[in-house]
Amino acid sequence: MFEPLVRRGRLFAAAGLILFGLAAPLAAHAANFADAVNRLGSDGFAEKSTAIDEVSASGHPRAVEILVAMKEGRLYVRLADNVVVIGEEAAGAINAALAATGEDLGPLAAAAVSQIVVNNRLRAKLESAASRQSVIAGDATGRRKAAEALLKAPIPAAASMLRDALAKETDVAAKTALGLALAAVELSDPEPARRLAALAQFGKTSNPQVKNLIQARMALETDETVRAALAGALQGIEKRLALYNIALNLFQGISLGSVLLLAALGLAITFGVMGVINMAHGEMIMLGAYTAYGVQEIFRAFAPAAVDWYLPVAVPAAFLVAGAAGILIERTVIRWLYGRPLETLLATWGLSLILQQLVRTIFGAPNKEVANPAWMTGGIELAGGIFLAHNRIIIIVFCLAMLGVLAVAIRYSRFGLEMRAVTQNRAMADSMGIATGRIDALTFGLGSGLAGMAGVALSQIGNVSPNLGQIYIIDSFMVVVFGGVGSLWGTLVGAMSLGLVNKFLEPYAGAVLGKILVLVAIILFIQYRPRGLFALKGRAVEN
Repeated sequence: MFEPLVRRGRLFAAAGLILFGLAAPLAAHAANFADAVNRLGSDGFAEKSTAIDEVSASGHPRAVEILVAMKEGRLYVRLADNVVVIGEEAAGAINAALAATGEDLGPLAAAAVSQIVVNNRLRAKLESAASRQSVIAGDATGRRKAAEALLKAPIPAAASMLRDALAKETDVAAKTALGLALAAVELSDPEPARRLAALAQFGKTSNPQVKNLIQARMALETDETVRAALAGALQGIEKRLALYNIALNLFQGISLGSVLLLAALGLAITFGVMGVINMAHGEMIMLGAYTAYGVQEIFRAFAPAAVDWYLPVAVPAAFLVAGAAGILIERTVIRWLYGRPLETLLATWGLSLILQQLVRTIFGAPNKEVANPAWMTGGIELAGGIFLAHNRIIIIVFCLAMLGVLAVAIRYSRFGLEMRAVTQNRAMADSMGIATGRIDALTFGLGSGLAGMAGVALSQIGNVSPNLGQIYIIDSFMVVVFGGVGSLWGTLVGAMSLGLVNKFLEPYAGAVLGKILVLVAIILFIQYRPRGLFALKGRAVEN
């Protein structure tokens, strides 16, 4: 009768032994991991380096978080028992959690912990170790970024791990990055065949980091076949990078040209059409930029949830503010100075100083922050390191749209017809019943309003300060004179030409010397063609 009880007791004993046999290694593994984590707080850098290797090799789910925290200076030693904690500074204390387990410890006094110090070598090792862990444990984006980090600092020991990760990867971008990282690791493999396979893996890449790796390998390579393959791969990358560099310069040149077009478009009206040398044109740009700042602050105060949409309100508001300022200037100052260009220049220069001081009095001298909305941040990253910023792309589209609307308005609207009539023959237009004084005021207001809209766009790519207009006034006059006084299409061609020439000259001559060379070229061009690329036709011009 006792035999069933004996049999049951033996079963329980066997189960207990099995559970103990499973639990013992798990407990030992956890203890070893905790011990390795606590040794991250050792005094010597060599001991810390060994502990980093052990934490990285553990495969523990908390390894990445601990390694990243150590790299970022968020790892501390609790002085009472030399236990390593992850902490965040807050109000003079350290909000801490046990590094090995994640158990929350609450706030600790700053004097109760000591920050773990790392040097540059440990910092690089931590980044590589965290990257190796992320290749295995991260999401697709994390795996891609981890592979890119390994591409910058290849680690031979990571080769097998990268092969396994590459075999399992399904995300296209992550798979490409893992393939490049594996090729970078195998580029230093002892076997020449592996090195050749790595070069084939690089394929048609134009990553500048790959170029650096190949150049570094060429200095060490002894196999002639591999050296020839390295030279061929390097030549191919350099050709592709040169083409990508040309494409990038084209985009940057068009981007700069669009900025110059925005700044000069209003001047093409006030100077090109009306013949007024308006030295306060830059301050109209500045007023537009400060209007954008004011609208942004109103949205932040009264409609914070809609602050990303302040720009569609700021653009027409800037046009109205700068346009009203332009009409006021024309009615009070400019109307008495037509036909006297020197006096106009001096008067508008004085007005520019007054407007700058007025803005300093109201807003203060320091620069104001005008933030990009969320839909204008970021960009498009293309091959070869080409990055097309969203704000630049939108500004290019915006300036071309402004040019198109202005051209249509001047060509087809009644105001455009009357403005062209006054420009071509003021006396005849007056005799036909056109109110030339009103047209003068509206034309000056239109040019100033366009400058205000340009200020909104420029606030998205630079600082907003009382001196903002002075940055663009000379370039604006150069664009208008080079393109042809009074010609919108000449302004477009002039702005884009100057933008492209500047960007292609800068790598060879530098920014300052490049501008000087452009200015000298324009002076020589004006000697040959005084009316610019596209000269106005009309009785007033011909006489």
